[in-house]
Amino acid sequence: MKFHGDAGTNPIDKETVVGKPIHRIDGLIKVTGSATYAYEHRDIPPDAVYGWVVGSEIPKGTIKSLDKAKALAMPGVLAVISTLEVDTIAGGQWTQLPLFGGSHVRHYQQAIAMVIAETFEQARDAAFQVDVEYELEFDGVYDLHGNVASAVPVPDSINFPDGPILDTLGDFEKAFAAAPVKIDQQYTTPYQSHSMMEPHATIAAWQGDTLLVWTSNQMINWARTDLPEVLSLPEDKVHIRAPFIGGGFGAKLGIHCDVILAALGAKEVNRPVKVALQRPLIMNNTVHRPATVARVRLGSDENGKLNAISHISTFGNVRKGMVEPSTSQTRLLYAAANREVGLRQLYHDLPEGSAMRAPGEATGLMALEVAMDELAEALQIDPVELRLRNASSTVPQEPDVRFTACHLSECLRKGAEEFDWKRRNSRPGEVWQDGWLSGMGVAVGIRDHQLTPSNARIRLGVDGRITVECDMTDIGTGSYTIIAQTAAEMMGVGIEDVTVSLGDSTFPKSAGSGGQWGAGNVTAGVYVACASMRQLLASKLGLNESEVTFENGKIISGSRSTELKELAAEGEIVCEDGIEFPEDKTIHQSTFAGHFAEVAVNAYTGETRVKRMLAVCDVGRVLNPITARSQVLGGMVMGVGGALVEEMAVDPNRGFFVNHDLGGYEVAVNADIQEQEVIFLNYPDSETSPMKAKGVGELGLCGAAAAVANAIYNATGVRVRDYPITLEKHLLDLPKTARNFAH
Repeated sequence: MKFHGDAGTNPIDKETVVGKPIHRIDGLIKVTGSATYAYEHRDIPPDAVYGWVVGSEIPKGTIKSLDKAKALAMPGVLAVISTLEVDTIAGGQWTQLPLFGGSHVRHYQQAIAMVIAETFEQARDAAFQVDVEYELEFDGVYDLHGNVASAVPVPDSINFPDGPILDTLGDFEKAFAAAPVKIDQQYTTPYQSHSMMEPHATIAAWQGDTLLVWTSNQMINWARTDLPEVLSLPEDKVHIRAPFIGGGFGAKLGIHCDVILAALGAKEVNRPVKVALQRPLIMNNTVHRPATVARVRLGSDENGKLNAISHISTFGNVRKGMVEPSTSQTRLLYAAANREVGLRQLYHDLPEGSAMRAPGEATGLMALEVAMDELAEALQIDPVELRLRNASSTVPQEPDVRFTACHLSECLRKGAEEFDWKRRNSRPGEVWQDGWLSGMGVAVGIRDHQLTPSNARIRLGVDGRITVECDMTDIGTGSYTIIAQTAAEMMGVGIEDVTVSLGDSTFPKSAGSGGQWGAGNVTAGVYVACASMRQLLASKLGLNESEVTFENGKIISGSRSTELKELAAEGEIVCEDGIEFPEDKTIHQSTFAGHFAEVAVNAYTGETRVKRMLAVCDVGRVLNPITARSQVLGGMVMGVGGALVEEMAVDPNRGFFVNHDLGGYEVAVNADIQEQEVIFLNYPDSETSPMKAKGVGELGLCGAAAAVANAIYNATGVRVRDYPITLEKHLLDLPKTARNFAH
């Protein structure tokens, strides 16, 4: 089915199951430990063995020799796979650097070997006996900040692939020069790690010439294309399964060396091989969020009306690596007649950067929304009011393009009311009690809703049960539950009468989990497949679907009532269908949020504590308030991490991330925030899909860090533009009166 932008009234609008706060249908098996993740599957051929991946000890150069003799002589060792014995294996569509093979070292901890042994401990022990001789190249580039001038302009190939390298509207330089009030500042964000709980992990086994893979991957649809291609196998000879995934945040969109080496190892020893990447390899071998250096210039009149906006962001990545599109939100926010946005890339020799939750907006809003706060202070206008005065219902960079639904102003107004924003002291550094300075901050959040084709298969069993099958994944987001709710609503059955099977490459191709597009698109695909089933069942009764209702496991037409299981009495009925979205360049689909934060900063130590956070979200129809709220809360926590603690520290001489484990790379947790709340406006968007729902998983992060940063400034009067805002960056400049009080 092609969706043409008008959902009209449909069965989902009944909201007997959809929209209800239903707990996760997979929750019990998860909390009891019976949900099987990639490394834990028992439904594999017997006698699985273990692989330990060896990473390069240099960041750039050549492997002269790799001696595996001592490792092979260790107890239990079955084989050692050497990069020198394998042709270079590419990374597929999502990863530009090769995953394995050849003698060329392109980054620190690049996979160069794998030891396979009977036990995990034997493999790990023997890995340290692999002797490698390198020839180091000394021309590597590892320092973004010291090489910003060497960056080159690049297009935003993720969000606006057809756009210019420098996207302009009007005459920014002229308007900025004439602006009565202006801001011109630089903001920096660091490299960040996804730090998901479950590592990259794979079990691989061969059955004849067919490769069976149990892996932790967010996008089965992509993996079923990439993995056969890079291993030179027919697509029908690779079977991928990922029914449960313990977090991804974008790190698992593509395939990584774990799945390649598991497949090679299983072929070598003719036994299933289990591979889990150790945390240092996750941080240095796989992918991360690129660092950015942004220059933001804003010009307005004396009343706060913006007339000039410029946002130029520089990031570092490997050649042809994914851009960090941190100016994308600046195209979409705030009405100003004169604008310019652009990206610059430094080609460096660190591991590859790629998508991390809310790529672009997460980093871009950390700059833009602080600049807006600085402009509000220069104008002596309330920060909420400044944003309201410049809100737009059309895309500012493309005035002829309108948002399908935009309730950003309501997000801000409702948030200010619920957060008791009027208590905020507009004079920074003046609210303190018992040695703590207090402040409040606000920021806007925006994240696009991307339309992605999605298919599903619906089965009506002889017992009347509905089964849904698609290759969608659940990375902790609640996919199983909202899919079951959709099918239950469409087929008129209880959610307990629906079985959902996900994460299998033999199932229909779905939207997959990533980019905040999963929930809205996969449920739309399920909707269409169920609609086809409804039509088929109605036709079996000699009726049109418009003449019947589906309720309580029955098809009802007037006084006539037929149980679903009666129609399947002679055998299971199967329907497969999906949704597509023709391009419409006159509209733009986004989600919006107003983020509010209150912090306390210790006047003596500079320690920051987050007291309260609130997100008011505009995301179309809310499919499940419980799972949606959890997604936003998690995003807010990640925003606190980005604001206060998360930073992958680069050794600019040796070219690697120094703090490459969860002992040295700190992440925020729920306990770091005393109080969190989420409010959904819940305005169904009829132009987005039959579900009238949009994404929510990344919006909770977009703007959250800037709200915390602005609250810290309101508390201390010290503006820190270099994230994370660790205590030493503002400690010496804290207000003297408060510091004296602390003594």
